[in-house]
Amino acid sequence: MKPEPTGTMKPTRIWDLLFLAALALAATWILVRVFYGSFPPIPVYAGASLYPVALIEVVLAFMVRSRVSNHQVGDGPRQLHPITAARVAALAKASALVGAATAGVWGGFLLYLLPQQSVLRAAGSDSPGAWVGLVAALALVGAALWLEHCCRTPDDPSDEPAH
Repeated sequence: MKPEPTGTMKPTRIWDLLFLAALALAATWILVRVFYGSFPPIPVYAGASLYPVALIEVVLAFMVRSRVSNHQVGDGPRQLHPITAARVAALAKASALVGAATAGVWGGFLLYLLPQQSVLRAAGSDSPGAWVGLVAALALVGAALWLEHCCRTPDDPSDEPAH
């Protein structure tokens, strides 16, 4: 087996994202169980801030994919500079992690809120905001993974599927 060169960024692993989301879900569920009474109401738009970020990353993914597939990566005008591509890949990796953690947080809220809806009126009014946040976080994870995929070179022999 050939050793990895230092400084090489590996593709984001799905298991890492799932572990982070599960950890955030468990921690949030415990905290919400203890402190729910002191939380302010969750507005419907509370988690919606991730939608524009996900949209920007999808647009960026199509732009990067177009440049990479047309071999327009380099120093010239109208080309994608390699450093910019590396920065975009780092952004994608970070966004996937943020999205997974945020999905875990909103999932932890929902894990507490859904069974409480018949008992607590506040749980019923907080649930829509948590759903919006969860969907936004999952959209960000999807957009980030797509952006990261688009940053790969088509002839990279070290490409491995993101597990």
